[in-house]
Amino acid sequence: MADEDNVIVLTEEPLSVDSAMAAVSRDCAGGVSLFVGTTRDNFEGKTVVRLEYEAYHSMAIKEMRSLCDTARSKWPQITAIAIMHRLGVVPVREASVIIAVSSPHRIDAIEACHSLIDELKARVPIWKKEVYQQGSQWKANKEFKV
Repeated sequence: MADEDNVIVLTEEPLSVDSAMAAVSRDCAGGVSLFVGTTRDNFEGKTVVRLEYEAYHSMAIKEMRSLCDTARSKWPQITAIAIMHRLGVVPVREASVIIAVSSPHRIDAIEACHSLIDELKARVPIWKKEVYQQGSQWKANKEFKV
C-alpha cells in the first residue's frame, strides 16, 4: 500500500468533496462511499453561528493513520481512504469532516466509511466548541455510544 492510498488532512482551509473523491478514485474501484459532516445552524434550541475545532495535531494524525490500518484489516479490499478534518472556524453549512473510502464493491466502502466516522469521533483528539448567538460551549461527543 502506497502513502497516497491513505490520505490524512488536518487543515484550517475549507474542505473539498472533489478533493476527497480525487484522493480515493482508482480504476479498480467500483464504489466510493462518502461522508460529509457539516455545521448545522441549531442545537437543542440554540442558534449556532459557527463551530471552532482544535486538535492535538501529531496525535490526531497518528490516530487517523491507525483508523486507516484498522479499516484495512477489517475490509482488505479497500483501495483508498481519505480522512479530512477542518480545524479553526467552520461556518454554518461548511464541511468540518469528510471521509471517503473506495473499494471494488460498494459494501466494503459503505461499512468502512461508517466505521471510520464512528471511530474518528471516539478516538481522535479533536475538540469542538459550538458558538451560539448567545454564548458558546465546548462539546462532548454525545452521538458516540461506547
